[in-house]
Amino acid sequence: MNTNDKKPSWKHRLHEIIYEADTKEGKFFDVILLIAIIASILLVMLESIESFDAKYHTYLNISEWIITILFSIEYILRVVAINKPFKYIFSFYGIIDFLSTIPKYLSLVIVGSHHFAALRALRLLRVFRILKLARYVGASNKLLIALKASKAKIAVFLFFVVILCIILGTIMYMVEGAVNGFTSIPRSVYWAIVTLTTVGFGDIAPQTPLGQLIASIIMILGYGIIAIPTGIVSSEMTKNTDNKIHTNTQACPNCGKENHKDGAEFCYNCGSKLN
Repeated sequence: MNTNDKKPSWKHRLHEIIYEADTKEGKFFDVILLIAIIASILLVMLESIESFDAKYHTYLNISEWIITILFSIEYILRVVAINKPFKYIFSFYGIIDFLSTIPKYLSLVIVGSHHFAALRALRLLRVFRILKLARYVGASNKLLIALKASKAKIAVFLFFVVILCIILGTIMYMVEGAVNGFTSIPRSVYWAIVTLTTVGFGDIAPQTPLGQLIASIIMILGYGIIAIPTGIVSSEMTKNTDNKIHTNTQACPNCGKENHKDGAEFCYNCGSKLN
């Protein structure tokens, strides 16, 4: 008898509900999870408002414990549902799930650590899979591929910008001097970085005509520099000939890998059969 025709085991079914979004149960689980994450983040925000926390601290604390326990159960189920639990535990989402669960427990030992529960906002990244926004996931994957391909060029560019800021900061230190707020080269380099990135805090400003001229050149130069990384990444994205966006939400029940191609029957990482 073909083992694939057998009724799925409880572990297989649990994996399908927790890790995938192709079934009604899976979608329901993901939507409930999304609501719990948003509720948890709101609770942390409300707790940071002293007047509100003073009035409703008990209710906020109880609600936060309920959500923390639910997240703890979910984390345990995710570990149990996969054949290679360490693959999930040390994965990006596994680490995020763990970090979003422990702050409330740490608050029993370290005062104030429960505020780190705001890290649960990172769990909202699951919204792409929950709402079946696979086309945007595909686009984000292309962007990540382009960033990885252009990391060497961007690193060289950033190194050039750092050198440029050091040179410009030193020049401004010599031109303006301590009397105009440029008390040291590091402080002048800080000003150059702020000006080059067009942030312009205004805490330091050149007073001499020559200094203002240099500042104007730096500000104009900043607009051109901002566009360079965009051009580098865009160039790498155009080199990507694979325009196919895959909407498969299946996760491997063995190693937990996601992002499988449409119609895939086996995991691209370990070769195990998908659900």
